[in-house]
This record gives sequence, C-alpha cells and structure tokens, in this order.
Amino acid sequence: MIYKIEETTSTNDDARNPRYRHGDIVWAERQTAGRGQRGHTWTSPEGVNLTFSLVLEPRFLPVDEQFLLSEVIALALTDTFTKCGIATRIKWTNDLYAGDRKLVGMLIEHTLSEGRLARTIAGIGINVNQLKFDPALPNPTSMALTADRTFDRHEVLEIFYGCCMERYETLLNGDRETIQRNYRDRMYRLGKRSPFRLPDGTRFWAVIEGVRPTGELLLRHDDGTQRAYLYREVEFVVAGK
Repeated sequence: MIYKIEETTSTNDDARNPRYRHGDIVWAERQTAGRGQRGHTWTSPEGVNLTFSLVLEPRFLPVDEQFLLSEVIALALTDTFTKCGIATRIKWTNDLYAGDRKLVGMLIEHTLSEGRLARTIAGIGINVNQLKFDPALPNPTSMALTADRTFDRHEVLEIFYGCCMERYETLLNGDRETIQRNYRDRMYRLGKRSPFRLPDGTRFWAVIEGVRPTGELLLRHDDGTQRAYLYREVEFVVAGK
C-alpha cells in the first residue's frame, strides 16, 4: 500500500514505524532531512519529484547476500523507466543514470536478526518533472528533461511498485543468477575505461568488468590486474567533481 504524507524529516525514518509492513511505500512531498549515499543530503522541490521509501521483509536472505536486494531494486527502476520510454543504466552501487546524468539516488538500510535480514528500507528519490537544478550539482537530470514530456508521479510510482514486486518474486523463488546477470548487463560504463578515485584522493583509470554477488565492484586496471572494491573503497569521478 502507498501512504502519502505531506512532510517528514526522512521517509526512511518514517518507514521504521512497525505499522508499515512488507511492500508498503511511504511517499512524502517534502523531506526536511533527506539522506543519500556517502553522507550526502537529498533535496527536492515540492510537487515535481518522487521521494519515498519501500519497506521489505526479506527474512529468507542471509546477511552476506544483502546486495541482491540492491540489485532487485535497481533493476526494478530500470524496468520502470523502460516502460516510460527512458533508457537507463545502474551506476554502482545503485544510482540510476540516463546517459551520463543522474536520474535516481537511493539509500538502502537494513535491520538484522540472527544472521538474516529482518527488514529493509529502500529510500528512493526519482527526479520526475524537475526542469531546473542547483548548479552546484554535477550532473542531474529528470524524466521530463530526458523524455521531453511530463509524467504522472503516482503512475510512475505504481509502475515501479509492480516492477519491484516482480523482481522480488524472482529472488524469493531462488533465481539469483538472473538477478545478478541482469544487473551486470545494465551497469553504467560496463567494459569502458573510466576514471575513479580512492578515499585518499588518488585517481586512476580502470575498466568495469562486473560485480561480485557480495557487491564488490570488479575493475581491470591499466597494468592488467583485476581488483575488487567494496562500497566506500572507490568511487566514480563524475565530470565537474
């Protein structure tokens, strides 16, 4: 069920309330303290975009397979945009890009119980009908800018919900291979030499070769070696940053 509220600090905070169960979505028009990955904030003008959190209860998944949920949700978003006539790619770990511009940001938070996932909250921000962005942002875009038309936000959210439940069912039925293969095939800049940055600021070029089932990014360095990087161990160098 979709619950719409006018204002909150963060939909991820609201979605922690036990009244929300598996499959519920908390959608807010305004977030006063929206959060993104790597400690970033997420802001959005009222009435043009989608800022919401999806609640899942994947008790069948061990903790070391939690990245599969990131893959499921990211794939559901690519499915959603395909249905809306927009081609997208997944920028590891789970941003969505249209061309070289960011369309979606996501923050996934887990609660654990006895070595398994008890509850997952996926906070998602989709730029839907926004036409102007803060010039300090390096590469934002929206569905409206990409497709040159406006979209019904509730319809987009309903499409996403259907796509996500389909992908989740695939995982629930044990077909991890399809999820992992589809995620790799839709990765942003797969097989292309790209710039990256380490936490100490060191920059280097490498080719994305895929991702491990546990979520590590596989990069082929210019010296021919392949290395695996965990989240926070490496990041893309985005134009303008």
